[in-house]
Amino acid sequence: MNRNLCMIGDVNKHINESVTIGCWLHNIRSSGKIRFLQLRDGSGFIQGVVVKSEVPEQVWEDAGKLTQESSLYVTGTVREDTRSKGGFELTVTGVEIIQVTSDYPITPKEHGVDFLMDHRHLWIRSPRQRAILVIRAQIIRAIQQFFDERSFHLVDPPILTPSSCEGTTNLFHTKYFDEDAYLTQSGQLYMEAAAMALGRVYSFGPTFRAEKSKTRRHLIEFWMIEPEMAFVTHEENLQVQEQFVSHIVQSVLQNCRQELETLERDTTKLEQVVGPFPRITYDEAVKFLQENGHEFEWGEDFGAPHETAIAEKYEKPVFITHYPTEIKAFYMKPDPNRPEVVLCADMIAPEGYGEIIGGSQRIDDPELMEERFQQHELSKEAYQWYLDLRKYGSVPHSGFGLGLERTVAWICGLDHVRETIPFPRLLYRLYP
Repeated sequence: MNRNLCMIGDVNKHINESVTIGCWLHNIRSSGKIRFLQLRDGSGFIQGVVVKSEVPEQVWEDAGKLTQESSLYVTGTVREDTRSKGGFELTVTGVEIIQVTSDYPITPKEHGVDFLMDHRHLWIRSPRQRAILVIRAQIIRAIQQFFDERSFHLVDPPILTPSSCEGTTNLFHTKYFDEDAYLTQSGQLYMEAAAMALGRVYSFGPTFRAEKSKTRRHLIEFWMIEPEMAFVTHEENLQVQEQFVSHIVQSVLQNCRQELETLERDTTKLEQVVGPFPRITYDEAVKFLQENGHEFEWGEDFGAPHETAIAEKYEKPVFITHYPTEIKAFYMKPDPNRPEVVLCADMIAPEGYGEIIGGSQRIDDPELMEERFQQHELSKEAYQWYLDLRKYGSVPHSGFGLGLERTVAWICGLDHVRETIPFPRLLYRLYP
């Protein structure tokens, strides 16, 4: 049967018109001779009102058979209703049942996290989880829009790599026929090669960390956005990051008001996320921590409590720049005026969400890169191609990486990153 279906998200285009919606029943309540159907179709929620005296007997009876998550086609007239969240209501004239469900496991009562994670395939249907995934999708659109408008090219790095320049301790090992291979931790090195061909590039794909970490900030499989830019310095890199994060946040505010409301997110904090962002050096951060009761020595890396303490001073994301060379990756360019620190920055999100971006200017001197490979005992055989980038037309270049899930957690105001991705991979969870 051909149906000209209307999405709930489009009912505003059909006020006082009759429409048919393919949907699921989220909830139902009755008040005497009126039934209120809470309907969802993925694009939104709407209340369907069935009045016994205004519909055929069969429609009234069919509406009464519906249970949570039953699937159906509903026909009715769209009415404006300022009392409803979406601003519209459906005066139901017809109901066609597709399937009546029974014993749906996720009920309106409270459930434990493990139970909900076991039923993640169903949990994502709930209003809160839907709102998070809609915001995630909007963040992805904003990311792509930002780079498209600035002449970046999307490049896809490999997921299987021969080894890691940062050691194999936290990599997932697999066999590539007769060779060893690993799931990628980052596409950055390949993006550097692509930048030498295309100028400005970015990758957007899954990355894997075999870290036995069980915190609210960590996933085993997560998505990274990694731009690399030829002829771009450390300072210019920071400016791009500011513009990038500001664009993402403002895009969500503009397009996902209803979802943010569902999450009860305090949007006043997000509205302040417009560049320029404050900056402090690693030296200044260490001094601040020491003066505020933290036992911290110069040369150590920041943990979650340190990042949170620093971020609490600011209402916007804050850059921490010029970390010690010894605690940062081998490819980061030393400050020419002070080689014990590198031209890098971590962007720390407000409200205790930690680092959302790490970036730096990359080493472009072939001799220094050779030295770093020796210092870090890296395999020249596996990554001779990376050394070639400094041998054939080396230029100043910079880049950064943004973790999508941590960014989603911050913008949505979530307690744990497990809700930021449809099917999270956690330390002890590979199902569903």
